[in-house]
Amino acid sequence: MSLDVSPKLLAEAQQGDISEADFVDTVRTSLPYAYDLVASLAAELRDGTAEFTDNQTPPPSERERGQLLRALASDAIRGSLERHFGVSLAFQNCHRVAAFRPEATDGASYARFTSVRSQILNQSPEFRDC
Repeated sequence: MSLDVSPKLLAEAQQGDISEADFVDTVRTSLPYAYDLVASLAAELRDGTAEFTDNQTPPPSERERGQLLRALASDAIRGSLERHFGVSLAFQNCHRVAAFRPEATDGASYARFTSVRSQILNQSPEFRDC
């Protein structure tokens, strides 16, 4: 799944660096499910007191699952979303995304969420092809 890059942004990139805001806007319009999911997790985190919030609901279709995988598999996209929303993202399977407060990445909750044990415990046969 590719980003839908405007000719203007492509021309800017060919000339040099682009603004991260323009890149994030391209992500927002190209991968709306992934962008909206991260936005909602970040808002929930910001409005609460927990160290993290996470999504455990599978995407409605393979198209949305593809958007989520594309966003989290790209260092540039993932990093831009993290900076834009002020969170640190963690990812366990084809839909379980968590948004952590950046200062919580040194804590026990983040270590547990990203541990190999949690990865194993968060698997099921229906995730084999996702």
